[in-house]
Amino acid sequence: MQIITFMNCQKMILVTGACGQIGTELVKALRDKHGNQNVIATDIRDVTDTSDGPYFRLDVLDRGELQKLVSELNITHIYHLAAVLSANGEKNPIGAWDLNMQSLLNVLEVARIENLQQVFWPSSIAVFGPESPKELCGQYALTEPTTVYGISKAAGEHWCRYYHQQYGLDVRSLRYPGLISHSAQAGGGTTDYAVDIFHQAVNKGSYACYLKDDTRLPMLYMPDAVRATLELMDAPAEQLTIRSSYNLAGISFTPEQLAIGINAHLPDFTISYQPDKRQAIADSWPASIDDKQAAKDWGWAPAYDLQDMIADMLLHLDTHAHENFA
Repeated sequence: MQIITFMNCQKMILVTGACGQIGTELVKALRDKHGNQNVIATDIRDVTDTSDGPYFRLDVLDRGELQKLVSELNITHIYHLAAVLSANGEKNPIGAWDLNMQSLLNVLEVARIENLQQVFWPSSIAVFGPESPKELCGQYALTEPTTVYGISKAAGEHWCRYYHQQYGLDVRSLRYPGLISHSAQAGGGTTDYAVDIFHQAVNKGSYACYLKDDTRLPMLYMPDAVRATLELMDAPAEQLTIRSSYNLAGISFTPEQLAIGINAHLPDFTISYQPDKRQAIADSWPASIDDKQAAKDWGWAPAYDLQDMIADMLLHLDTHAHENFA
């Protein structure tokens, strides 16, 4: 295996899928750390407000355009976030596979050809399936995904490891659990309820949940997810033992537990349960994740528990409401 080396220490970062749930906050964190002009946001959407930093419309399925942008802007790092998530992916499985898989291959090939320093790509707990352990699902547990999203993530993990082993490309990845953010709406995943419930609680005082009350799933508050990403990318390469994707854990809870926590702040809030086809997807996933390899290799530890996350979410949503009203 040939290890790629670099002389230029200046980082120029390209983020795909920058308008999505993760990208919205990760771009800001990267710009805070590396400077606005050194972080290039891209997405397939047209964006008119680029006051926070450079933005380009980019279809990641167009490898030629991707490579042109990387070359012209002297990109050294790519954070590849563009994807179709689990619930939306089941509506158009072939389209989801094409976007999730081909876009990753485009990024990996461009990174190889252009000798990029690092690539980050998010995987997911969706790689696990019904035969995976329900509690403390381990790093090397059976991956038997039941959704096209999970299938694409499982395949993508193998491609990431392949490009590292065969070409020396420094690809790093995290298996995100469900992500909860106050800055962006969720993007069509099975765990979206844990975001939408807050907005409905604040705006309507009630929420109809599409999962059963006792459906326990692994979740992570977005500030922890962003910090985990930055910490992994900063970790010395020689400390990393996983080149597919690291298990990542934060908080595990049920819709009922989340509703009770919200009730402590909003006593009049009510919840009802109307399970739909997303229930089957949730039932196929673990209830908790064992991330001790991430803790061992690069010191990962979540900062937010359930009550901290609820309080912070409601604080920010209340602040946003007052700002919008003003």
